[in-house]
Amino acid sequence: MGAVSEGERSGRAPGSRVGPEVLSSALAAMIDAVGAHSGAVYLLPDDEPVLEMAVMAGLPRSFAAPWERVGLGAQIPVAHAVRERRLVWVGGEEEMARSYPRVGMVLPYSFALAALPLATASKVYGAVFVTWPGSHAPELSDRERHELRTGCERLALRLERAAAGNRPARSGADRPAAGHVGADQPATGSGADQPITGHARTDQPAAGHAEADQPATGSGADQPIAGSGDAGTPDPVEAARLVARLPYGLCSLDPAGRVVFANEAAADLFGVPVDELLGATLWASVPWLSDPMYEERHRAASISGNVTSFVALRPPSDWLSFRLYPGTTGSTVRVVRARTVSVTSPPDAVRDDDAPPPLVSMSQALSLAGALTETVSVQDVVRLVAEEIAPAVGSGALALLGVRAGRLHVLGHHGYRDPHVVERFDRMPLASPTPGTQAVTHGVPAFFGSRSRVEQLYPGREFASDGFAAWAYLPLIASGRPVGVCVLAYAQPHDFSTHERAVLTSLAGLVAQALDRALLYDAKHRLAQGLQAALLPHSLPSLPGVEASARYLPASRGMEIGGDFYDLVPSRPLPAAVIGDVQGHNVTAAGLMGQLRTAVRAYTTVGQEPAEVMRSTNRLMIDLGTDLFASCLYLRLDPARGRAVVARAGHPPPLLRTPDGRVRALDLAGGPLLGIDPEATYPGTEIELSPGCVLALYTDGLIESPEVDIEDAVAHLGRRLGEAGDLPLEELADELVGHEAGAEERTDDVALLLLRVAAREGG
Repeated sequence: MGAVSEGERSGRAPGSRVGPEVLSSALAAMIDAVGAHSGAVYLLPDDEPVLEMAVMAGLPRSFAAPWERVGLGAQIPVAHAVRERRLVWVGGEEEMARSYPRVGMVLPYSFALAALPLATASKVYGAVFVTWPGSHAPELSDRERHELRTGCERLALRLERAAAGNRPARSGADRPAAGHVGADQPATGSGADQPITGHARTDQPAAGHAEADQPATGSGADQPIAGSGDAGTPDPVEAARLVARLPYGLCSLDPAGRVVFANEAAADLFGVPVDELLGATLWASVPWLSDPMYEERHRAASISGNVTSFVALRPPSDWLSFRLYPGTTGSTVRVVRARTVSVTSPPDAVRDDDAPPPLVSMSQALSLAGALTETVSVQDVVRLVAEEIAPAVGSGALALLGVRAGRLHVLGHHGYRDPHVVERFDRMPLASPTPGTQAVTHGVPAFFGSRSRVEQLYPGREFASDGFAAWAYLPLIASGRPVGVCVLAYAQPHDFSTHERAVLTSLAGLVAQALDRALLYDAKHRLAQGLQAALLPHSLPSLPGVEASARYLPASRGMEIGGDFYDLVPSRPLPAAVIGDVQGHNVTAAGLMGQLRTAVRAYTTVGQEPAEVMRSTNRLMIDLGTDLFASCLYLRLDPARGRAVVARAGHPPPLLRTPDGRVRALDLAGGPLLGIDPEATYPGTEIELSPGCVLALYTDGLIESPEVDIEDAVAHLGRRLGEAGDLPLEELADELVGHEAGAEERTDDVALLLLRVAAREGG
């Protein structure tokens, strides 16, 4: 089907909303029909292109907080389903991490998801998603597809009828009617008109579902407390005695993690009375369970629908083993004393197979994701992956390879003793049969836990020379196109668990986004450097009687290109020097700077006097129709007579150092900035240049600072010129810009032109 058009979106009638009872019952019917364990309904408001969550079932609404409001352009399944008006299927953790890395990063759990649009032939009203445990088959069955599509079609028709009848009802933001879905209420029921009922705080089970203390395992074989079956209602007294006789702790959590039941054995193990446990989350009422890691395991069980285990240390030395049995109405938790935990083991030493590796925790993954957003250049990305991501996942070495013109190119590497091992990948054609090229070409990560495995799949390739025993090849895909591949190498054979593969794939998606931005930044940086180099003099000409040296420093922010310029013009009979500063440090400023420098050269060559050169340049700027201004300082040099004529247009005063070491700022007449007044005049001022004196021409980037008064800054530069003025001119130039050259946050570009008058022959 085609994408949603603007006309379709604008065609939504106001009031195309129904009450939560209709949405709830429709969602319940779909969840029950396909055996899902959670889901949600989104609606499109009338006035903006966003999806708003109306009802959610099977999970606490807080779990979906990042996606309460979703833009139609967002890279998440429900938005994708609406944009393309089709069913979107995500078959598991790895596929989620590969196709939707942002969702995979926040929810690195084993679950499957289907998202469908709520749409009629002409209008889109919203979307639905439902989820299953990760044990679901890799593909949806025909029956499941049919049930979901027909359920969404029926709900879309009800929304259409409500809109046509102008019968708006409460949206999901309104308070739901009693007995219907709320923030933490799960879905139950199967009829088309049956509402979603909530889980009672009194441990009363929801109709049609497992009891509060009963895990939703499907068969009941692993359930601590058996249900009543068809024999009738169980004796509550006998049920209480049964629970009391259990040799382990048992408690029931609602979908939000609040305790709604706990037996005395659980209270004894927690060290907290039962009445203090009820109504609160375990992580709030049991101090030693306040580590976010334990709450994360409950979240993982609830979202994946899988039985989940972990151990925790009850101070000072008692280890307890927890097993969570999730269901649509909450979770049952069994607690026993752990028997196999060493006293030297960390709290997460004993884990269920599905538990996340200790170095790839949820919180650390989010921290790494945040750090990647701060990278700027390609080398920043390489450095971050080497210093933070590779150690976090236990990798001993890495290589980051980019894709350009059908070949791999080495962008950076770390941890390889022999750099030639990585260099063999440089300029490798993508058609070559290697793990790296295959990962890029097909967009599928490859994990090799041992050397024999990779040599079996790629015979004839030499992998022994790098000294590693396991590898992960992670394709870097940004905006649907490959930008490179990240190779992680491990010193020992490494078993990549399902969870670790998903997290690595998610991290690769984030690395790809950072690398894509960095490649663009580096390309702009090269463009800026090339443009700046083309616009400024490649070298200064030799002038009789005058020694010259110049420096240019770009701004450390933006594109590192600016409007500062300098030039030395060997015209006859007298040479000229010029320095200027066009407002801004971007491509526009640089382009205008190139025009001004060319104009000054032309006016000098035809013999115009300094005042006339300034007037002509000013008129040119105004004729160009630019909104930018420029400052400029122009000198006509006469070293034979020891004189110079200076014209000034709003530029900082030059500094003159005499041979005896004294420095003064020259007080020159001048006019306004170039480009303001077409009638402005720029009178020339004659100054004396005795042999051995040094004239410093500079732009305001060398002296301006938010913390320093401009006059104090000029005085400070003058003192530095006076102290170092006897140095050779090249060393003096380095000295004067030395502080600025090391500045990390230089907000303006800097230009400096130094002129030293040579001694007269026979003088």
